[in-house]
Amino acid sequence: MRLRNITGSREVIAQSPFVVGEDILFQCPGTWKEIFGNDRPVRIEIGMGKGRFIHTLAKEHPEYNYIGIEKYSSVLLRAIQKMEAEELPNLKFIRMDAEDIVKVFAPGEVDRIYLNFSDPWPKDRHAKRRLPSREFLARYDVILKKDGILEFKTDNRALFDFAVEELEPAGWRAQVITYDLHGDEKLMADNVMTEYEEKFSSLGNPIYKYVICR
Repeated sequence: MRLRNITGSREVIAQSPFVVGEDILFQCPGTWKEIFGNDRPVRIEIGMGKGRFIHTLAKEHPEYNYIGIEKYSSVLLRAIQKMEAEELPNLKFIRMDAEDIVKVFAPGEVDRIYLNFSDPWPKDRHAKRRLPSREFLARYDVILKKDGILEFKTDNRALFDFAVEELEPAGWRAQVITYDLHGDEKLMADNVMTEYEEKFSSLGNPIYKYVICR
């Protein structure tokens, strides 16, 4: 059974204490410090999948608050199960479409953004749906603090080339670009792998990454 089609996942998510409810979600801009109960910087992963990456980051870096965003209920369910097995006070989840991101965070409220192995949306007519597109970069520009950065990883060369080409017209610039993340000892020193990254790299696929800012 495909993860995104598991019966009852919406109900489980609605009752989970680890998920910010959809009924209050659009009341959250400017209040994330109150939600977490501290003033630590907020870092988000958009399209977190089953949550391995952001759960690991939150465990290793209690000095930051983390929010995992996932569109598909049955995929988010896996992240909730990880939290039930090992609860972390500095990690929250949201079920939402990333197009609404500016309705959930106030301008400059986010310290860092992570995009990992995003849907490539390969058809040209769907380009604006790609998470590293100029349309989404404009949204990130609103919520990310002035000196904040965005990190993007993928094994899809066409998507990565597209993402790099989008930077200049969107008003962003690259601090780091690599076409072989796992071959870069310095970058791998603090690299946290996702489920997809472990799978694809084990097959010999190169992993591409950039770190960008405005």
